Amino acid sequence: MPGTLTAENCRLDDLRAVLEQPTVAADYPHATEVVDGVLGYPAAALADTPPTELAAALADGPGIVIVRDAFTPETVHRASRAFHELIAEQHASGAQGGDHFARPGANDRIWNALGKLAAQDPETFVEYYANETLALVSAAWLGPGYQVTSQVNVVNPGGAAQVGHRDYHLGFLTPGQIEQYPDHVHRLSPVLTLQAGVAHSDMPVETGPTCYLPHSQKYPAGYLATVRPEFREYFDSHHVQLPLRLGDAVFFNPAVIHGAGTNRTRDVKRMANLLQVSSAFGRAMDAVDRERLCKAVYPTLLARAGHDPEGAEYALACAAEGYPFPTNLDSDPPLDGLAPPSQADLVRRALAERWSADALAAELAAQTARRSTR
Repeated sequence: MPGTLTAENCRLDDLRAVLEQPTVAADYPHATEVVDGVLGYPAAALADTPPTELAAALADGPGIVIVRDAFTPETVHRASRAFHELIAEQHASGAQGGDHFARPGANDRIWNALGKLAAQDPETFVEYYANETLALVSAAWLGPGYQVTSQVNVVNPGGAAQVGHRDYHLGFLTPGQIEQYPDHVHRLSPVLTLQAGVAHSDMPVETGPTCYLPHSQKYPAGYLATVRPEFREYFDSHHVQLPLRLGDAVFFNPAVIHGAGTNRTRDVKRMANLLQVSSAFGRAMDAVDRERLCKAVYPTLLARAGHDPEGAEYALACAAEGYPFPTNLDSDPPLDGLAPPSQADLVRRALAERWSADALAAELAAQTARRSTR
């Protein structure tokens, strides 16, 4: 076992002890409000807030920061009109993408909303993302060179709540996969990403804005704990829910246990632009054509797997892309779990079923086509 963190050693009392830590307003002198333990800042004053204060709030404080009036209503409305057009196009085409934590088709989601907005309305894209708040908080958490992706999510009336969970990266893996990662990777994963949501509609509690457990990012075993029923029950009864106004933005550490709430209204479609801001450092040095590489070594891997399966697996780890993201979630959606199969998963299946080289080449090409945004 690479580390000591396992699903079996998760203890609810340990999480409770972490959550009992208060949010001390005096530690964050530029915040103007504390709501249910969550810090609030006005966008107009954010430029005067030291980056170290924002980073401390996300790492050692509640893990969540609300910025009021982060986007102007006019800009949000312009972007919303473009998003509604994109959703209408999806409906007209019959497209129904998968979702990470909701039944496919239950809500309306635009994968790669960042790229689609730029193609649909470049002027609105520039107006929307020429945003000081997003830049300041992203740089405070990740430093320069970050990359932004976004997915628009519209939770329709009656849309059910999500279970409490953590997100990118370890949060998208199964417990068995998570346990294979050493303890320090559990600490590393949250600092590779900043999560955010921009309110594209007013979100009173009855519309189901996101539920959070402030300070839960500091619980070491949280990626494993969220699958256990006692932790899910605790989340359901102890979370805080933060109402937002159109144009507000919430930024949070991806290790904060959270989940969208139930939309209990009859006529309000709750719309948010969900942002993932990724560290510049989550990348390799060389550009490698791994599809070509896998096709080249597959016959040798297949021969080796018959007498040395462990060695074949070690070589496969160096040859194939072992992580399913980034991908085109319109054509390569997570229909059978939280993530589609990786390239390495496909080659493993080929080895197990002893496909021909031509069969693997065809499946690799089809997978590459699904992942492409062109």
